[in-house]
Amino acid sequence: MPAKTAAVKTIKRKPKVEPTVGGSTYVKPDQIDWKPSPFPGIQIKVLYEDKAKGELTCLLKWEPGASLPMHKHPEIEQTWVLEGSFYDHDGVCKAGEYVWRTPGSIHETHSDTGAVILAIYRKPNMFYRKSGETTSGYDT
Repeated sequence: MPAKTAAVKTIKRKPKVEPTVGGSTYVKPDQIDWKPSPFPGIQIKVLYEDKAKGELTCLLKWEPGASLPMHKHPEIEQTWVLEGSFYDHDGVCKAGEYVWRTPGSIHETHSDTGAVILAIYRKPNMFYRKSGETTSGYDT
């Protein structure tokens, strides 16, 4: 009588997934000072920046009557209005509302009441100066 051999089951175990220690960066905006931007009446707090990629996430504080001059968005721009409101030729974005701009779009923005916005850029804005030159970003 032939000997019976037990079938050995091979159980493949999934590797244990571990969190990346140090992979999260917590930012406390209240502990960051507002800094002047190159634009009168607009201050900035940088929350995240990768200059090599052109990525920037920031808070912008607009004083009543402030304007951002004509500029182009090379990539998508996303904005969440936290306080106040601001507007362009397409409409008004108020506290609690969100607007995004298509890559290549050109506009200027204004705030009659003042505003605090969270802005997310994949590439820096390109600003058109009266001299005819263009500059990019919010560096001072």
